[in-house]
Amino acid sequence: MIMPRGANQLLLPANPLFIAFTLVLATAVEMLPGGRNAASPDLLAVVLVFWNVHQPLRVGVGLAFAFGLVLDVHSGAVLGQHALAYTLLSFFAIAVHRRLLWFTLWSQALQILPLFVAAHLVSLAARLLVGGMFPGWSLMLAPVFEAVLWPVVAWLLLAPQRRAPDPDANRPL
Repeated sequence: MIMPRGANQLLLPANPLFIAFTLVLATAVEMLPGGRNAASPDLLAVVLVFWNVHQPLRVGVGLAFAFGLVLDVHSGAVLGQHALAYTLLSFFAIAVHRRLLWFTLWSQALQILPLFVAAHLVSLAARLLVGGMFPGWSLMLAPVFEAVLWPVVAWLLLAPQRRAPDPDANRPL
């Protein structure tokens, strides 16, 4: 297999338990009490997109829908608001995942920014369709913050895959 330009080392396979742990942790962070500011980034969306891009066979649209329903029930939002946004976000992330891996992390962040904007607009449209309040224009800062978080989240979530299985002087990989 030809390695993408940005990859300078081979990665170990992702542990399914680590994937599940990161998704549950991101969900728990989204469920923290204290209210949610309209401009605050959606960490679960960033982690979902990351795993959709790097492990599309393990984390798919169905899992994104399930996590969206969990957040809808927890936050008391319109049932399906987050589910629809996460489903569309995951679908388009999986659609571009092969092309996206060829770019550097900052270029990837710029390319997934429109996906985050579209997800927030879908969520906003679902909220407004049922008569909800407009949260203000600060809502459009959230996708920008999510795109800025992308390199940090990618670096953190790829860290367990970067370690050598048995490093020694004879096996540098």
